[in-house]
Amino acid sequence: MEFNDLKIFQTVAAHGSVSKAALELNYVQSNVTARIKLLEKELRTPLFYRHKRGMILNTEGKRLLEYSRDILSRIEEIKRTFQDNSNPSGVLNIGIVETVVALPDILSSYYSKYPNVEISLKAGVTDLLLHEVIDMKLDGAFVTGPIRHPLIEQVEVIQEKLVLVTKGDSFSVEDITTKPLLLYNKGCGYRGRLESWMKVEGIIPKQIMEFGTFGTIMGSVAAGVGITIIPESSITDLVANGTVFCHSIPEPYREITTIFIRRKDSYLTHTLQCFIDEIVARTNLALT
Repeated sequence: MEFNDLKIFQTVAAHGSVSKAALELNYVQSNVTARIKLLEKELRTPLFYRHKRGMILNTEGKRLLEYSRDILSRIEEIKRTFQDNSNPSGVLNIGIVETVVALPDILSSYYSKYPNVEISLKAGVTDLLLHEVIDMKLDGAFVTGPIRHPLIEQVEVIQEKLVLVTKGDSFSVEDITTKPLLLYNKGCGYRGRLESWMKVEGIIPKQIMEFGTFGTIMGSVAAGVGITIIPESSITDLVANGTVFCHSIPEPYREITTIFIRRKDSYLTHTLQCFIDEIVARTNLALT
């Protein structure tokens, strides 16, 4: 069964005449007759009462008419959805590292402009999200950059400063050798920067405890369990009320860039393009 057969069926039903339907559709009459007969053959039932003056829908024909109206209206809706570039819709599957401070502003602005889009967020570390974008399990992801990969296209979101975070206001490098490091799982860009610095300095940590969420890490730091590394902008409230304290690490390890990545050879939907445009717009606004 073809969608066009349903359109032919609807037209014949509306006019009660093959000849009038053929005229409206600009088809030859024999083609309309053949398509109706093929439809009846596929459904294994007559759809019309035929008489000298034309054709009238029988009970089965009336049933099909309801189905066909629903099906064809859905087809038109699909066409409008994908052709209406001014009104993106559908689902965006986006990955995030948990400390993207610019994300709420981006989402708020995007939702206000495109309320028909549903955004599904998946949190993870940079390496995991990168592979899911490459495998096309995610439309895009906010990760720690830069990323150098032939399949990846990236947009800079925000530049930030990494800091070591402790419960107390005093800190020395030796503390890393006596207190646990509370870090995201391997593949985290922040952890990678810290490990690079420690390797160069010859620092061997006492212990590394792995966590999956920002809340758990910061709660544990605030409880005095250990030390972590995190973007300074993500803990301003905790620092302001004295819950935790920040300590600098040297260049070039402290400067970090959050980027949005997508697979460059995948089809760029208008919905995703508008999301990327919003990222660029919000980034430019933050720089002014």
